[in-house]
Amino acid sequence: MTFKYLLAGVRTSCGLITAICLNSALAAQATEVLWLGQSAFRITSPEGKVILVDPWLTQNPTTPAKWKNLDELGKVDVILVTHAHGDHLGDGPTIAKKQNVPLYGPAGLDQSLVTLGVLPPALAPRMNKSGTIKPVGDKIKITMVRAEHSSELLWKNPETGKDETHVGGEPSGFIIQLENGFTIYHMGDTGLFSDMKLIADLYQPDLILAPIGGHYVMDPKQAAYATNNWLKPKFAIPMHYASNPFLVGTPAQYIEALGKSGTKVLPLKQGEAASF
Repeated sequence: MTFKYLLAGVRTSCGLITAICLNSALAAQATEVLWLGQSAFRITSPEGKVILVDPWLTQNPTTPAKWKNLDELGKVDVILVTHAHGDHLGDGPTIAKKQNVPLYGPAGLDQSLVTLGVLPPALAPRMNKSGTIKPVGDKIKITMVRAEHSSELLWKNPETGKDETHVGGEPSGFIIQLENGFTIYHMGDTGLFSDMKLIADLYQPDLILAPIGGHYVMDPKQAAYATNNWLKPKFAIPMHYASNPFLVGTPAQYIEALGKSGTKVLPLKQGEAASF
């Protein structure tokens, strides 16, 4: 199911959100953001470029069955991974090799993936925070930014069958600036840090993809504080909740904590999409 959003408030079952149906001409130019569970998103740009972020799909208990079949993703142009934890790296290497597309993550993570033989160098290019890439043409810019988390790479050695912990680089988020200027801030796994205001000042995101589960990441009150005081986007899609017993934060709690806010929360269900 796809929901389409523009700057016009209407009443829906989720409350007062920014939503109207687009006509076919506008829909053809829309940005689609499909939530696949946890922090996994498929973003389709106005010109049809497909950006896959944190694709933990086949082992994700909240990902709908359809999307556990990686062929359902269709064409992917680039993969972004915010950090090395398995619920974010997920199926990234498999998809990168299957579609022969690069996987961009923290430099230490990509270096480990190459060193361990998980990916060839051409599919694991290195970048780091404040770096900006244009992996799908000059019209789309992707910048790696800070996140407050950890990033160990847990890898099963195929020769010994034992788990090993390797360097995963530093955790990150991504600023994704699309062809029409629409800007998405995928926050990755993060706790609060005041430089979120700096990120917002520099990039002015229209949409944030915000973790709200708590325990490992921000809880709903913390995410609401960052949203209202530092980020101030037009839209927010909550993520990284309900996939394990520790992630107890909910979109309803996030909306309540926001109170009277200029940000419209789009509480998607796994497998639902919003178009902007």
